[in-house]
Amino acid sequence: MAVHTATIEWVRNDSKFTDNRYSRGHAWRFDGGLTVPASSSPHVVRVPFSNPANVDPEEAFVAALSSCHMLWFLNLTALKGYVVDSYTDQAQGLMEKNATGKEWVARVVLRPHVEFSGTKVPNDGEVDGLHHEAHTECFLANSVKTSVETAGSWKFLGGKVAR
Repeated sequence: MAVHTATIEWVRNDSKFTDNRYSRGHAWRFDGGLTVPASSSPHVVRVPFSNPANVDPEEAFVAALSSCHMLWFLNLTALKGYVVDSYTDQAQGLMEKNATGKEWVARVVLRPHVEFSGTKVPNDGEVDGLHHEAHTECFLANSVKTSVETAGSWKFLGGKVAR
């Protein structure tokens, strides 16, 4: 089985921290060397404590689902002999409150626009079927109810410990 990793790094700036007025800006570092500037969403934490120019977890969740779907769709269309020239998805994640009042990404709507070429052209039903199969195969779409576990560690950096 494959293991996928990401390193998430945040460092406190000169803020007091306990007044909750600290930057939510942080970095996502991936094994291939890419670093992505991240932050909380400005819909959750107001600017300047969040950075709207950075990727937030909710956007990343929507993008990851969209990307996974697209990659499966492209694979399936190639296997069936269709030629895809472009694929653009204007995906949206919709936040709602659950039964206990907690906000969550209740629905992700994928809106792919696919352009085909070549001699073999799919019909509406075949394209719908390819999207359905891509959804069925997508690892992330199959994981959205995954248990999340915490196995962390901590280190005290000095000063008085409140007891």
